[in-house]
Amino acid sequence: MRSLPSNRLLLALGGLTLLSLTLPRWLLWLRYAGRIHAPADSPAMPVAIVFGAGLRRDGTPTRVLADRVAAAAGLYEQGLVARLLLTGSASGLTYDEAGSMAAMAVDLGVPVDALWVDPFGQRTMTSCRRAREVFGITQALLVTQRFHLPRALALCDAVGIRAEGVASDLSRYGSRISRFWELREYPASLVALLEAAFHQVAALPGPDAHDA
Repeated sequence: MRSLPSNRLLLALGGLTLLSLTLPRWLLWLRYAGRIHAPADSPAMPVAIVFGAGLRRDGTPTRVLADRVAAAAGLYEQGLVARLLLTGSASGLTYDEAGSMAAMAVDLGVPVDALWVDPFGQRTMTSCRRAREVFGITQALLVTQRFHLPRALALCDAVGIRAEGVASDLSRYGSRISRFWELREYPASLVALLEAAFHQVAALPGPDAHDA
């Protein structure tokens, strides 16, 4: 009969698992905290990238998403950006994050011709990559809540976008909502570091590139 793992082994495995989830989050905060600004202290950039964050059942933005759009509209009104890229996911005929974001932005006074709408931003990495490859963005303000900004900044760095973050924490969110988003960032930060590393390695020239 095989013996069960010792308590020490279980504790060690648990500690390694906890470290693998918390360390990436801590490293991203350490690296990018200095590039996160309040809306009133934001630098000027050509464009603001606004990330999706879900819709209500009636198709309107959640409070988290509405704050992102409102913060970005404020940047446009102040003349700190000339254009907004609204990026989110779409599914079926009724779920369209980017379209709902665009409708809200127009209601807040942003003209339609100042909007880029990308319905294929299912994930932060996808949004950043498409911002660079499809829309040609090389400099941007990233508009999202503070908990999300270190990861978004890291991924934009990886794809070649020089970015600064603008924290769109305009509302007081309920403890349940805040806990969900904060906990979600721990595994997401680990995935983001792996995605960033993979993208940068994939972008390296091949061994014959200098001989071409």
